[in-house]
Amino acid sequence: MARVLALVVAAILLLPALPPASLVSAQADCVTLEDFKKSRVGEFPVDWKARKDSGRQVYKVAEEGGVRFLRAMSRGIGIQAGRETKNWDVAARPMLAWSWRPRQFPKGADERTSKNDSPLAVYMVVQHSRVSGPKAVKYIWSERVPAGTHLTSNNGLTQVRVLRTGPASGNGWTEERVNVLEDYRKYFGDKGTPKPDGIAVLTDADDTRSSAAGDYANFRACAGSAKS
Repeated sequence: MARVLALVVAAILLLPALPPASLVSAQADCVTLEDFKKSRVGEFPVDWKARKDSGRQVYKVAEEGGVRFLRAMSRGIGIQAGRETKNWDVAARPMLAWSWRPRQFPKGADERTSKNDSPLAVYMVVQHSRVSGPKAVKYIWSERVPAGTHLTSNNGLTQVRVLRTGPASGNGWTEERVNVLEDYRKYFGDKGTPKPDGIAVLTDADDTRSSAAGDYANFRACAGSAKS
């Protein structure tokens, strides 16, 4: 799976609630990686690439209350979409921040098993090898795998951290801020500072042969440390 992300990056979200203003306002310690403002509602986002052409039907820009975000609706397929972030200095801004909300969990999914589907997943991708593909740190929202669980895939090239478990609370939107530099170093045993090649998302339902849906908004690279 990580290998196909290289192709995505190199080639280049039925809830009525709105994201709180705090989730979409600019922050002094952050720079915007993607806010979807350049993209048209109902279309695949500008500057993004899908691993396969059919993925362009999974990811569409939506808008609520003037706020644009990425809406993902997968029916039996699992295709990543991503964009380059070549100017992201992860040493200066090691935090990846975004907001997301699950809308439909894939039926019977369990990321610890062969039914490895998630309504929401966000990647930080780092170039590694043209043969085996890139390295990636993947953050997921799972229906049943406990938050804090660490998983791996693609022969260890994709390191997975479960950030959230179960249904969303409140209005559905949750803001995340993770230290991707710390996670990269910890999971890969690498003391160096990687250069992120891009970010990617995956809402998939291929292993469960069901449907999954979720929304993504306001991707930022931030200074500081992770929230407690």
